[in-house]
Amino acid sequence: MSFREMWDALLPIGRGPDGGYRRFAWTEAELACRAWFVAEARRRDLDLERDRNGNLFAWWGGRGPDAVVTGSHLDSVPGGGAFDGPLGVVSALAALDELRAQGVRPARPLGIAVFAEEEGARFGVACLGSRLLTGAISPERARTLTDATGTTLAEALTAADTSWADGTAGAALDPGGIGRDEELLGRIGCFVELHVEQGRALEVPVGVASAIWPHGRWRLDFHGRGDHAGTTRLADRQDPMLPFAHTVLAARAAAERHEALATVGKVQVVPGGVNAIPSRVTAWLDARGPADQAVRNAVADVRQAAEDAGKLHGVTVEFGEESYSEIVAFNTGLLDRLIAPIERAGLPMPPVLPTGAGHDAGILSAHVPTAMIFVRNPTGISHAPQEYAEEADCLAGVRALAAVLQDLVSA
Repeated sequence: MSFREMWDALLPIGRGPDGGYRRFAWTEAELACRAWFVAEARRRDLDLERDRNGNLFAWWGGRGPDAVVTGSHLDSVPGGGAFDGPLGVVSALAALDELRAQGVRPARPLGIAVFAEEEGARFGVACLGSRLLTGAISPERARTLTDATGTTLAEALTAADTSWADGTAGAALDPGGIGRDEELLGRIGCFVELHVEQGRALEVPVGVASAIWPHGRWRLDFHGRGDHAGTTRLADRQDPMLPFAHTVLAARAAAERHEALATVGKVQVVPGGVNAIPSRVTAWLDARGPADQAVRNAVADVRQAAEDAGKLHGVTVEFGEESYSEIVAFNTGLLDRLIAPIERAGLPMPPVLPTGAGHDAGILSAHVPTAMIFVRNPTGISHAPQEYAEEADCLAGVRALAAVLQDLVSA
């Protein structure tokens, strides 16, 4: 199938009426995306593998060792765009087709990966599949992660019908078996991830990544006292919404002060009634920046502001780190090997630029050489329906990826 045919087949899955996507890990929409990938792999007679953590791999030329792996993810943020993740998977399949059409016979195995729960939209920890694979998160902690309904990861893995993954009935994942996979990691020689640009820095169709900024997520719980909105005097209230509101403004000020980025994009209010003073407000802080110290300083300021505001309003504040990734400087040797093949493919010299977005490539970088290719996004918007890439630029990305993979699998 062509790039366009694959893209059109995947496009409707999990799409809402506003054009945004809701493909949360281990839900019907995301499982349908996984089934689409399995069908495409089988169409190409690739060797399918589902690892113990739910990550999918399709292999050409065996399963290793010293395999060249590419791919991305298929899950989304709430109301996300079509390109973040799926572009890397579709492009990987299209690049493999191009190599086969050119008569390439790989000297090294080539794998296409689909990582689980990259966005962290359901269970709160980004790049969960690659973190489990590499041991960056403990199985004990991962099993107890919960979604908005209180369902744990262990329960979700047990309930998900993934029989299509290996052709057997009732092929649910075993939560007791998740965790670092030394054998699989040992087979991966390098990883190259193609991704839509999440900004508007590219003036040519394709660029490459130099680094991923340090970034993390923190959870804040504001515990107050629920009461009646119409009968409780202002002086008698312990309203957790007030220190929460102060914290949101403090996060913006701290980001500006430390030249970082800080966002509060998710909040839960209990009980959530219009005429009820909340008893608890839970919020999540996302913080990123060009340097570790800038992020840490901004987060420390936010925590202090939250605790000070909590004391002022008689509200208890709990502040905890859910995940953190230090700065990732991509492997210089592998990065150098991207540029020449891309130029040989007839594309403009790819600019080298950092990104503030996290990726599975960043998690894997601590264990195997990794690199990233970006495809131009003319809107500059990501994690929203307006995320976009021209088809001509997507095809340029396929050409660039195919050229890079050919160089790597021939070594």
